[in-house]
Amino acid sequence: MSDQVKSGDLIKVSHLSKSYQKALGLFRHKTIQALSDISFTLKAGETLAVVGETGSGKSTLAKLLVGIEQPDSGEIALAGKVVNCRDFHKTNHQIRYIFQDAARSLNPNQKISDILHDVLKYSTVLSEEQREQKISDTLKLLGLLNEHGNYYPHMFSGGQLQRVALARALILDPKILILDEALTALDPSLRAQIVNLLLELQQNTGLAYLLVTNQLRLVRHIADQTLVLHQGQSLDYGPTNEVFANPQHDYSRKLINSLQY
Repeated sequence: MSDQVKSGDLIKVSHLSKSYQKALGLFRHKTIQALSDISFTLKAGETLAVVGETGSGKSTLAKLLVGIEQPDSGEIALAGKVVNCRDFHKTNHQIRYIFQDAARSLNPNQKISDILHDVLKYSTVLSEEQREQKISDTLKLLGLLNEHGNYYPHMFSGGQLQRVALARALILDPKILILDEALTALDPSLRAQIVNLLLELQQNTGLAYLLVTNQLRLVRHIADQTLVLHQGQSLDYGPTNEVFANPQHDYSRKLINSLQY
């Protein structure tokens, strides 16, 4: 990876906020502030871990970055260009999302090759022959065989399914991969395999990861930066070693001390 690629921010999030209206009755509503004034940057080849208890805003942040949800205010810049948050289809090939449950995110009635063909067909101008080659190359990159393209999702093990989910995300050559609790359901040995694969891909391609998780051992192992969220607010943010060694807020300190890592 060149110094030029390393030096610039792939994504810069500035003062991002998001709220929801919760109905309390026929004419009453309550505003739920899911995120408030969140800012961070992420460079090529880096991993940012976003941690916090359930309801802290972690998944809301991930959904804003890929356009599943729209922010109330704030700005997202990708490679120096401000993203129109209502027009994310123009950038969805650059930021890809991996769901927690790989099996449920894949159509059980489609072969893997058809799933990957659809991604390429609707997001690229590649010919059918080029799509075939891209699918073959991507499966190989993730330690899968060409024959696996003829399998249905139920024919894979949990670890293989996670590789298939990665293939669907990586086949568009994104710059940023968002892993929303994507490793939580895997047993420790499979998780270690996928983590090693992710680190190898990052080393070879300069991929940046936004890792939504509460597995703090994993955070310490692979995250360059850590962002601690609590009730939609950013409490601690900085290099992972510094956040773990010297958290600035009581909540961050309790979170780090209480969770198993």
